[in-house]
Amino acid sequence: MGKLARMLTATRGRGRMDWTDWASYLYLALGTLLMLGPVLWLGLSSLKSPSGLIEFPPTLLPQEQVRVSVPNYPNPLPLYRITRGDHAGQSLAEVRKIGLQATMVDPAAPDTLIRVPVDDRSKVMRFHAAWGNYTDLLQKFDFGRYLWNSVFITTVATLLTLLLNSMAAFALSKYKFAGREPVFLLMLATLMIPPTIILVPNYLIAAVLGLTDNPWGVIWPAVATPTGVFLLRQYMLTLPDDLLEAARMDNASEWRIYWRIVLPLSKPALAVLAIFSVMWRWNEFLWPMVVLGRNEAFTLPLALNSFQGELTTQWNYLLAMTVVTLVPITVIFALLQRHITQGIASAGVK
Repeated sequence: MGKLARMLTATRGRGRMDWTDWASYLYLALGTLLMLGPVLWLGLSSLKSPSGLIEFPPTLLPQEQVRVSVPNYPNPLPLYRITRGDHAGQSLAEVRKIGLQATMVDPAAPDTLIRVPVDDRSKVMRFHAAWGNYTDLLQKFDFGRYLWNSVFITTVATLLTLLLNSMAAFALSKYKFAGREPVFLLMLATLMIPPTIILVPNYLIAAVLGLTDNPWGVIWPAVATPTGVFLLRQYMLTLPDDLLEAARMDNASEWRIYWRIVLPLSKPALAVLAIFSVMWRWNEFLWPMVVLGRNEAFTLPLALNSFQGELTTQWNYLLAMTVVTLVPITVIFALLQRHITQGIASAGVK
């Protein structure tokens, strides 16, 4: 913390702020606002009630209009503060609104109706955090099943991606065989193929193998990624061949060399690929939507889509579930992000 504090308070000027310091802090503040502002807005909006989400002009904090119970009226009435006219300063409840005139009533004198122009009043708002947006997910929505499906698919797919991609990268970086470079170039060329082009062939293969409506149908088609093989291969090229030859002279098998020497030395690159893989699998929407037809097999992104109907959208639940969906991926990124720079720099990716 001391180093961080010194870094944040360091200045170029001696005992005073230089213009470059002001420019740097302004640039950092603007960047922080642009990156974290939408996230903050999302988190606060997820605590708003349905009526609070449609308020105009929109507010940053979760608020809702105060409603009061008035005798002779079965339902609570919205409360307004009169800003101009004979009743300025009073708080009146709205009975009905027709055009530019509103019929109001004083909660203390409900027998007298008062006509007020709609421009002469303002809503009485109060802070209200709708925690029910989150609790209702557990009571009315099978959130636990969707969470488990996403965790299972993401975890298994990431482990298989690390294993298979590292094995391919080890072969392409440390073994010399005919056609090694053409195979590597052909693998990289697949990056130029849009995923939508191979969507139908992949689905037909999954259907023949009986992997539709099955989490394994989401896992297997994506475990081998050209990006992962390229990243790990570039990193493994930096490992000294003499170390591997010394292990072979000690009668170490190729599997032992791979498992006990190459993988431990490739931890930075593996951490980077793990972060990428978790983000890919956790946020994947198109392929799970194609291969998963049963509601019980849905992942969280597919479950989010279920809140959007043809006529209405439950924005309060949608925003709350979006926040919950972002939490795991944010925690994983925060824990492993320090490996990104080290792994990418070591792999030679610019």
